[in-house]
Amino acid sequence: MMHYLNDLFSQIDFTNLLSLLLRVAAVFLCLAVHEASHGLAAYALGDPTAKGEHRLSLNPLRHIDLLGLLMMFFVGFGWAKPVPVDMRYFKNPKSGMALTALAGPLSNFVLALVLLFVCRFMAYHVAATAFTVALYSFLYTTAFLSVGLGTFNLIPIPPLDGSKVLFSFLPDMAYFKLMYYERYGMLLLLALAFIGAGGGFVSALMNTVFRALLTLVGL
Repeated sequence: MMHYLNDLFSQIDFTNLLSLLLRVAAVFLCLAVHEASHGLAAYALGDPTAKGEHRLSLNPLRHIDLLGLLMMFFVGFGWAKPVPVDMRYFKNPKSGMALTALAGPLSNFVLALVLLFVCRFMAYHVAATAFTVALYSFLYTTAFLSVGLGTFNLIPIPPLDGSKVLFSFLPDMAYFKLMYYERYGMLLLLALAFIGAGGGFVSALMNTVFRALLTLVGL
């Protein structure tokens, strides 16, 4: 038995395994911050629905959508389980939905900015060791994935956050009609992902935003 276990462990590339685990942690953090921010924004605007369903938590297991998680791993952008929002609690339903939607991507950009500032500090003031290099890599990767999640969700295709912001400028009749059909938007997104359409545009946009943040922090 011990001989078998020794052979098994000798075949494992622990460097790649550690890299995978760190990427999992990075994805979970980005998704949790994004969705919790939706819930906090809705709660601040008067909607207790997300709080009642324990969606203000940073526990990633409360927010994970399996398909969106796989997209984050293999494509670099994806989504989480939508936070429940009841717009009837908002004084202005359309603007309340827009602000709640915008909170998710905005939180991802803020998270990325904070992590990149930490990376900049480490690059100039922290000695390079195996641990600090691994930590720097984790923070940098998390920042990149966070930008990817925020950028992807700003695309104005329902049910992504960008559509809720854009639709808020429409007349009420058009707004509520489009919101009714948002459930079909996910099918469109999946179809586009399957055929590879739009991926180059999203990646280019994501890289542009990330480079802008790198320039801002001086990296």
